[in-house]
Amino acid sequence: MQPGSIEDEWREDCAPRRVLALFATKWTSMVLHTLHARHQGACRTGALQRSLPGVSKKMLTQTLREMEEVGLVTRHVLSAIPPAVEYRLTALGQRFVEPVELLYAWGRDNADALDQLGSRPTARRI
Repeated sequence: MQPGSIEDEWREDCAPRRVLALFATKWTSMVLHTLHARHQGACRTGALQRSLPGVSKKMLTQTLREMEEVGLVTRHVLSAIPPAVEYRLTALGQRFVEPVELLYAWGRDNADALDQLGSRPTARRI
């Protein structure tokens, strides 16, 4: 198989599959979007959780840790009493915001099409 061949597009480690794996949990894209759109790229944990209705503290912490591990956000401990933690989008995180924002804009523009989808048994409507 030649590098760059059509077969490369279907490999398990191809770029489209890696992107989808990154966003396998709904909270990753929502955290990126919220940090970018509502908090100018940086936010304390509590404020971020209040900006994301429906996310538990445990799920937010897990998502932020995973995002930090892959390089989408950085964690900063602020010298305050009590100590506060702020998460900031990295340069890589800023790059990943662009397709997320396009997808969210498409969703807003096509809400009628989304309303026509049959409900999934595991899906919760907000």
